[in-house]
Amino acid sequence: MNCVALDLETTGLNPERCYILEIGAIKIKNGNIEDVYETLVQCPVPIDERIQELTGITDEMVREGKSERQAVKELLEFAGNLPLLGHNIPFDYGFLQAAVMRQGMNYQAKGIDTLKIAKKVLPDIEKRSLEYLCNYYKIETKQSHRALEDAKAAYQLYQILKETYSSEKAVFQPATMDSKRKKQEPVTEAQKKYLQALLNYHHLTLPVPAAQLSKSEASRRIDEIIRDFGRIPRFY
Repeated sequence: MNCVALDLETTGLNPERCYILEIGAIKIKNGNIEDVYETLVQCPVPIDERIQELTGITDEMVREGKSERQAVKELLEFAGNLPLLGHNIPFDYGFLQAAVMRQGMNYQAKGIDTLKIAKKVLPDIEKRSLEYLCNYYKIETKQSHRALEDAKAAYQLYQILKETYSSEKAVFQPATMDSKRKKQEPVTEAQKKYLQALLNYHHLTLPVPAAQLSKSEASRRIDEIIRDFGRIPRFY
């Protein structure tokens, strides 16, 4: 089977309000690993402490990462037209589609979801998280909640489940994933100007240029700065 095993680490659970922190992808051709893609991704908001604790990814780390545009472009080139495989892959696909829309790109892919497979072939198991299933099947991982390691683990899980439950052929095949997302408007010139004034006044910086934000993202960021640091006396 040919596919790309994919996992993303993100700042939260909602792709319309949160961002990709890390991408890990493995290209599988004829059952063998052909290539690997891995990168940290800059994001326009501070990383919540609980996410830093869970992933080990810090604000300082992502500042050295690639821009969202570059990372997404490289991932799409890496994946080509291959189906995406992952544990709860619609979650990752949703974040990828949100980033694709922000960058004015187009992308569609079918998916192979090891979580969906586990629900079908393991109806009585206690849990179906990737971490639990890795322990259950003795799949060794160097570190959970890091993109490349979780992508590798998901592919190993797929191989085990496919071999063990070979009679359930349909659930192991790529399926269409929903790609309908509202197109986000780009940040306005007035927003960029006001956001930059706020940043200058409060001596703040963003991990990525304001020009890379959408209109709604810029609005949220402005609201956050005003909430946390206050308004500026007068805006020129």
